Amino acid sequence: MSADQLAVQLASGGCHLFSGCGFPAPGLNEFQFHPIFTVAGFGFNKPMLLSLVCALLVIVFFWVAFARPKVLPGKMQLVGEIGYDFVKRQIVYENIGKKGEKYVPMMVSLFFFVWIMNMMSVIPVAQFPVTAAIGWPAGLALVCWVTYMTLTFKKHGFVGGLKNLCWPSGVPGWVMVILVPIEFFSNIFVRPFTLAVRAFANMFAGHLLIVVFSVATWYLLSPTIGALYGTTSFVVTLALTGFELLVQFLQAYIFVTLASSYIAGALEEAH
Repeated sequence: MSADQLAVQLASGGCHLFSGCGFPAPGLNEFQFHPIFTVAGFGFNKPMLLSLVCALLVIVFFWVAFARPKVLPGKMQLVGEIGYDFVKRQIVYENIGKKGEKYVPMMVSLFFFVWIMNMMSVIPVAQFPVTAAIGWPAGLALVCWVTYMTLTFKKHGFVGGLKNLCWPSGVPGWVMVILVPIEFFSNIFVRPFTLAVRAFANMFAGHLLIVVFSVATWYLLSPTIGALYGTTSFVVTLALTGFELLVQFLQAYIFVTLASSYIAGALEEAH
């Protein structure tokens, strides 16, 4: 059953617990979107639109906050400074140190972009976390990985860069036969993969859980005992939504923290 068919069936009021209709369980159809419009064979769908909206929100917010900075900041500037300072001190400085100052704008942009994309899950009308579509976390992870590799080889050269990636210091030589291939595979392939999948999987699972209990709330409603079931499902939906708000922030925080730690590793002589 497609998402459109599910919506029509539920809206018609004919699908409840005792109506003889089976539970219309949502699944992967919740993550499939028809193109809003198509240009030269390229379809522009809802997640693409939401990602553009998120990018514009971040750009406009910081533009308004810092376009005319004042010694005594106004409300927008104050919120912008708090957000910028949080990423700078609690993430970048904690992982890279003060030499990471030049990377603060990149990390601030990543943090707020990922966070706003996550929050689309609980925004009316949008109601979809953009990072639940693997392309976006994969693209951002690729940006972080390219930055990591570029800094590694720029600072250490080709041979030194490979040593930084694969040759841990203070390890007995006989262990290197096993450890070097593991380190190479981990740093070159596993890091960008896990960075992308971590953000994607959490948002995918969280969104699906909220949709399941939201649909269940309507499905379980009936004049009899189903009202109790429906009310319970509704309470669970509210609890999951509150928990999802926390996860949305934490996933943005973890994403940028890991990106900062990769940059820190690239700038160090050894890891």
